[in-house]
Amino acid sequence: MCAEVRDRSVLGRGVHLVFRRFSDMTTLTADPADDFTTGEGLRHVLTRLHQQGPGAWQHDPIAGQLMAHAACKYAALARRHGLDPWEAASAAFEVMRMASTRRANDPWGVVTRAVQITCIAEERGQGLLCSTNKARRPHISELHDPERISDRETPLSDYHPAFRVTDRHEDDRDDDLTGEVAGVVTPQATARAAIADAVQLFVLLGWPKMAAQVTIDRVCETTERAGTRANAYEILRHDKQAPILLDLPADSWKAVVRVLLGNTQAALQASTAGRGLLMRLLLGDTVQSLLHDDELVFQIALAAPGRKG
Repeated sequence: MCAEVRDRSVLGRGVHLVFRRFSDMTTLTADPADDFTTGEGLRHVLTRLHQQGPGAWQHDPIAGQLMAHAACKYAALARRHGLDPWEAASAAFEVMRMASTRRANDPWGVVTRAVQITCIAEERGQGLLCSTNKARRPHISELHDPERISDRETPLSDYHPAFRVTDRHEDDRDDDLTGEVAGVVTPQATARAAIADAVQLFVLLGWPKMAAQVTIDRVCETTERAGTRANAYEILRHDKQAPILLDLPADSWKAVVRVLLGNTQAALQASTAGRGLLMRLLLGDTVQSLLHDDELVFQIALAAPGRKG
């Protein structure tokens, strides 16, 4: 018996409970038929052990010698995969009990291949932190071993595609604006819909479509830059360029800004006047319902370009 197998104190899969009493035997039986080092001798031993019943592996001295020989034979293979030699012997024991091994043309070839597959699966299972049975499956074994992000010299976020963000194309932005991405209505699509409804309401109340579109877009862009409605209202209220471009009197421009953004006084924030037209459209009001608001209709119609007060 090889010294490595004799000196091992940790035995794999409980095989030592069955064969420990025979592991120190170094002489083979005198019967040539029990020479398990050959293929035919192994077939003869396995057939005899099978015929003797379940207890034969525990009490037959040849079984102990056979397993000690297997542990020594596959010690290098086990060591290559980071396993104990007796773990390889345990895999050999399992395949030796199968009827297909006894009937094979080359019993030792079947045992060797089975031990090799088991050793590979054991190593992959330890690396993947999963069971050996799962590690045998191709879609599991092809995965890489888990590792910490900090284990690499180069941060994982510098090269892994999962941490990479690319700029959106114009076509993709158009899809987002229409709310047709994956069938989900996006916030951008809701805002664009509210702006479109506001333009439609202005047109219905006598505004040229281009003038209504430019007015509402300027209010929305200024609000986005300002960050809050109150800041946007103060900026737009003192905007002298927009009324000139739209051919609006200063009072009409201020009235339109107040209609779109609402009254910014704290006491009126929860009221209809405090919310403003854009906020009301975002909250679910429709053009038809807004046309029933006489005060709102009067203010928008009165501020239309070319309309005399």
